[in-house]
Amino acid sequence: MSLIKTKLINLLKQVFPSTYTELAVFLFFLTCYGILGSYIALHYRIIFDSRIPWDAYFSFDNKAIVMTGGSFERHPLAYYFFNWVREFSLLISGGKMDTTFRLTLAWLSNTAISLCMVQIFKYLKNITGLPLTISLLIILFFGAFSTNIILSFTPENFTYTLLLLSIYNYYAAVKIKRDEKMPGSALTLAGITIGGLTITNLVKVFIPVLFEKDLFRSWKKFGNAVFRVALTMVCFVFLYLLRIDFKYENIFSKTNQQYEKFSNVESIPDWDMMLSYFFGGSVLFPSFMTTDKHNMKGFDFKGLLMEPYSSSFCYAFIIGLLALILWSYFKNFKNKLMQILAISFLIDIVIHCIMRFGLHTSYIYGGHFVFVYPLLLGWLFNSYRSHQKTLSFLMATMVILLAFLLANNLFRMSDFFQFLETYYQ
Repeated sequence: MSLIKTKLINLLKQVFPSTYTELAVFLFFLTCYGILGSYIALHYRIIFDSRIPWDAYFSFDNKAIVMTGGSFERHPLAYYFFNWVREFSLLISGGKMDTTFRLTLAWLSNTAISLCMVQIFKYLKNITGLPLTISLLIILFFGAFSTNIILSFTPENFTYTLLLLSIYNYYAAVKIKRDEKMPGSALTLAGITIGGLTITNLVKVFIPVLFEKDLFRSWKKFGNAVFRVALTMVCFVFLYLLRIDFKYENIFSKTNQQYEKFSNVESIPDWDMMLSYFFGGSVLFPSFMTTDKHNMKGFDFKGLLMEPYSSSFCYAFIIGLLALILWSYFKNFKNKLMQILAISFLIDIVIHCIMRFGLHTSYIYGGHFVFVYPLLLGWLFNSYRSHQKTLSFLMATMVILLAFLLANNLFRMSDFFQFLETYYQ
């Protein structure tokens, strides 16, 4: 009993703030995001409108996700999770899908993203060992990302996936740093929750296992790792098949339909979609455009999408940020914790940039990978902690990037509010 109690306490300490500094970080973002989400929920209907199942803003499917968890072939177990989210929100709102319902959904998202900030801060402080000033600078930079701003009030799979991936990567980093193996229970839980919300993220759960100490030098350790991975897969597949009444043939037909639908869009050059949407749109807002939408049941509404960057400053910002990321990767190439992050990021690059799945709206997938940016920046600072001139250069660069990011994203959010004023009061 004491062992279970100890593990539970350790889990709570990891997920929630465990120091005054972490609590301050949590409350700061909870307040900032909370004010934004509360205002939108109280004055506009865009967070949840029963007439609008999808695409009201940036291709998010708020109503469809809240009511069903999304399509089973991409979000196999999200149905169960969002049943809890919906029922809890209905409990708070007295069974009505009204302003209180929207406010509850917004605060659940706000809490999830604020806890994500805590996880990134913990990683920067405890894993990379950065000084408090640098850790706070990076977390402020990360907190101003477009993905985090939007997800802080959006009830979507991406919101909770971002939190779970952040928790898991910090947990895995702690284990790897201590030369400990990933417990089978933790691996299974991560596989079911992370892969259950979005199936393509399932493979990310197994990446830390590859970097366990002496894994490929001991048949015993290798066999144990295979067993843990197999156990996770068996549990996941069983629950997945149970969700669809074991009609597995539907998975392949639906997956092919989705791939054809989201990978054959020819709108702008691929390189521009990669910079403006995948690498850029999830960090730095471009300009927006409105589109005409309908719910296929006779109701017409307006949607909002991101346009490619039109300013050379925006391209320069993203190229500069990517240059820092690449610098960190090559500087820390032998660091296995950094390699875990890089491989995780590479999976999304392959899916969206090479296979072109959803590349034309890849900014919505930021919840699957944006947490990598601040962590790789953290490792870059860590590698130059004893080089004062380089450290000063990196600090100055980060301050400039943060100033531009804040100015741009605040300006674009004013455009977003204009859209809400016009169409969603």
